[in-house]
Amino acid sequence: VVLKHVDVFEGQADSEVVHAKYVIGGDGAHSWVRKAFDIEMEGEQTDYVWGVVDMIPDTDFPDIRNKCAIHSNHGSCMLIPREDDKVRLYIQLGSSEPVGITSGRVDKDQMGPEQLLNVARKSMAPYTIKQPKSIDWWTIYRTRSYSVDNRVFIAGDACHTHSPKAAWKLVHVIRGWAKPLLLQTYELERRKYAQDLIDFDKKFAKMFSGKIQSAENHDGISVAEFTNAFSKFSSFTSGISICYQESAIVYSRHQAVARGLVIGMRVPAQQLTRVADGRQFEVQNLLLSDTRFKVLVFTGDVSDATQKVKVNKLVADMGASDGFLRRYSHGGNIFAAFDIISIASSNDNIRYIDVPDLLRSHWSKFYVDRPTRTGGGNAYEKYGVQLTGAVVIIRPDGYVGAIAPFDCVADLNAYFGGIGK
Repeated sequence: VVLKHVDVFEGQADSEVVHAKYVIGGDGAHSWVRKAFDIEMEGEQTDYVWGVVDMIPDTDFPDIRNKCAIHSNHGSCMLIPREDDKVRLYIQLGSSEPVGITSGRVDKDQMGPEQLLNVARKSMAPYTIKQPKSIDWWTIYRTRSYSVDNRVFIAGDACHTHSPKAAWKLVHVIRGWAKPLLLQTYELERRKYAQDLIDFDKKFAKMFSGKIQSAENHDGISVAEFTNAFSKFSSFTSGISICYQESAIVYSRHQAVARGLVIGMRVPAQQLTRVADGRQFEVQNLLLSDTRFKVLVFTGDVSDATQKVKVNKLVADMGASDGFLRRYSHGGNIFAAFDIISIASSNDNIRYIDVPDLLRSHWSKFYVDRPTRTGGGNAYEKYGVQLTGAVVIIRPDGYVGAIAPFDCVADLNAYFGGIGK
């Protein structure tokens, strides 16, 4: 790839050639990467055009800090609270907005963030939105799906879909842990979800632009129907409704071992108590997006002598030279590729030194399913894990990849052997 420098110092070359094994195009809706590599825009686009604005609002609208949809005679918009006092506005644009005849795109020279806010103001009247001090980000888009080469990837607005992250897959391939075939799962998983999103977007956009059922409008959308659709939209945008199909990184053989942890989906929320200091933690806060696989070991009651023998055997199998921990990390630092978190069943007398070293690489890695005033204490029941224990593999993107009982570590070896070098 030839890169052209915008600001060139005297005596410096104005361009350079970069050789790369992989390219990620996260360069916006009019992606140069997509065009340069001639990535075809497969599939269909909806007739609905959406504007999006992120800003810190100055408004008298009373529900500005709540997720809500606004229907009015002047149009519709949706409000999503965000971090750092920001709010995202989704604004559906009408067919009268300036759309290019040949491109089918909204002309951004005629439709920018100020014009988008004017459309939103009409929907929110009689409430007002003052002109913000700054616009954090804005865009206009239609939903499409796109094909992706196994070495050139497009993400974000470049493919106009809420794509799963490719970063962790690239990291594992580049570090030499995984085979390049891992990258094929990016397109496999993205395509189905993108198509589901497109299908739902068409339905939701039609509902969103319609009128709510009332005495004057008997054929309108019922509040219950719209509420259900809005809830489903939230599930799409948060990713909690995604369920990836069987693949090299989704292995569903032992689903019965933990029925509440659906393989291919995210881990449901649950509070756990850290053994060493008694502090409560939400399990999602333990599953950091740091490119590492999370290995959740449900140890059962380790104060029971019989169960402790089973746990020790599990540790020996997992940590063996031919076990997945060492083979996948090529005998190096296993904690560079894996984060092991242990969860014991409820017991008031348990100590953090009651599990083998591998299951507590740090004092903060051992938790107990203990009842708390804020709702903990039912993780084993909620996740469908028996007191005999289970091992749950959480992919670096937070989705359950595989589950196995203690005596089936060989299946986990095969799981990582399929993608590992």
